[in-house]
Amino acid sequence: MEDLNLHGWLPISVWQEAGQWRVDWCWFGDMRLSQPFFGDAVEDALRLPFNQAFRRQTPLEVLGQWQRQSPGLAPNAFIFHASRCGSTLISQMLAQLDHHIVISEPPPLDTLLRSDLPLPERCVALKGLMSAYGQRRRGVEQRLVVKLDAWNIGELPLLRECFPDTPWLFVYRDPLEISVSHLRRPGMHMVPGMIGATVLDDGLPFAGQEDFIPRRVGRLLATGLDHCQALAGMAVNYTELPEAMTGRLAAFFGLDEGQYKQVFAAVGQHAKQPAQVFVGDSEDKRREASALLRERVLRWAQEPYEALKSLSP
Repeated sequence: MEDLNLHGWLPISVWQEAGQWRVDWCWFGDMRLSQPFFGDAVEDALRLPFNQAFRRQTPLEVLGQWQRQSPGLAPNAFIFHASRCGSTLISQMLAQLDHHIVISEPPPLDTLLRSDLPLPERCVALKGLMSAYGQRRRGVEQRLVVKLDAWNIGELPLLRECFPDTPWLFVYRDPLEISVSHLRRPGMHMVPGMIGATVLDDGLPFAGQEDFIPRRVGRLLATGLDHCQALAGMAVNYTELPEAMTGRLAAFFGLDEGQYKQVFAAVGQHAKQPAQVFVGDSEDKRREASALLRERVLRWAQEPYEALKSLSP
């Protein structure tokens, strides 16, 4: 690694071993990242014979060294979200554009944001990570958009310290619909103890998933609301999608008329499962909600949701 020839390589995991931080790299070459999640792209890349034969691991400091030697694009936008609310649709629409690099929920970013590294070291590592993701591997890339995990709304102030000029938005949805989605198929952050400490924890006892999930959805919405008000974030309601990509989201992402017409190629597809046709399910979810779930959502999540709606046009 002395020559730091990392062209075509991207960080796929970051971890601490015997007190030392390490980076695992995977070779992508000029392959576009068009999958719904970065993890999907990693799975595809790891099937390549080259990656089955060769792996690269480096100290964390290499991220900063590589940034200085070969700086990539700085992030143009961050997408935060309340989960199951249309953020993947936005990222998949942008992924239709050759000039855009779209990184969706990369595990190394979450690891660094929630690590115990001192703040100065963490900022250096985060900037190096973004620079690595922002490499012009195909030669035509002009913009880098990063979608974070839902719980990373708690780390937004830290990310803002490292990237104070990068605009960000918070996508949200009716909390009853989010809660039903997680009752059907819980995300990692809706399973007690699965992802470690986050801003979603309230330390209170709970009586089953219909109590636990609405409380965490409420904390997601409340944290998003606080940060939108304090840190100039754009609040985007699920009901605005996808049409907002021809209006205020087109302006937010810097899309011209030709580009926002192109992004609509993804609209007919299910964002998380591109092989399937998208079918709206809001009414089905609302009918499915039990009386208990409705009461818990009203208690824990409705107020921040209504406040967020007042921030949207």
